[in-house]
Amino acid sequence: MTTNATASGRLAGKVALITGSDSGIGQASAIEFAREGADLVVHYLHDEQGAAHTKAEVEAAGRRAIIVQADVSDEAQVTRLFRDATTEFGSLHILMNNAGVDASGTPVAELSTAVWDKAIRTNLYGYFFCARRFIQLRVAAGAPRKIINVSSVHADNPNAGGADYDCSKGAIRMLTRTLALELAPHHINVNSLAPGMVLTPFNQAAIDDPKLLEEQVQSIPWKRAAQPSEIAKLALFLASSDSDYVTGASYVMDGGLMINLGQGA
Repeated sequence: MTTNATASGRLAGKVALITGSDSGIGQASAIEFAREGADLVVHYLHDEQGAAHTKAEVEAAGRRAIIVQADVSDEAQVTRLFRDATTEFGSLHILMNNAGVDASGTPVAELSTAVWDKAIRTNLYGYFFCARRFIQLRVAAGAPRKIINVSSVHADNPNAGGADYDCSKGAIRMLTRTLALELAPHHINVNSLAPGMVLTPFNQAAIDDPKLLEEQVQSIPWKRAAQPSEIAKLALFLASSDSDYVTGASYVMDGGLMINLGQGA
């Protein structure tokens, strides 16, 4: 069985649903949550093998997990996702919206409506659909809960060719803030994570090419990308009672990238 000497049971008795927990930040967060006592709803779209690995790691930590496949850009599939989750566990305490698609790399003048729609429907509508269903369940139950939205430094820092992704991430920050105001009376905390470069499948080319990775991290003061497990530690804080007085916040975790962008201007 996987053990963690630093685990303190901060999520004991909790059930977390993490979208896109078949890889990257979602997978690392699922494992971290399980080590702190949470049961998991492991969600995936295409990578069934990755979801199975996450489930195995959760169970190795002594917790329960189920796997649910769904396209979060489809409202009906999100409804099914929550139905399956609540049928199995009865209650959900933590929602981590993480599933998303990367920037297309296409200039706006050449960006097709279909590509734009895919990013907005997955990265924004998906968060909206999941948050709305979670809220409906939790407000009815009248108990404190947590919503964590994974955004990006690109909510503030645009990339040429990334309008689809950048706009979706900027919108997530405002969705987070609006929800924080609406849900404060219900004691539901809503916060977002804004990672910089993380070694996930979004950056697979750099993972596979050390020279490319070295080039890409030069603008990061720490001269390296983050590991998914590092982002997961911050997600754990936001999922736990340690963050009970934190809401509407966006936590940048980027090795200093954002404060370094003006250098040389």
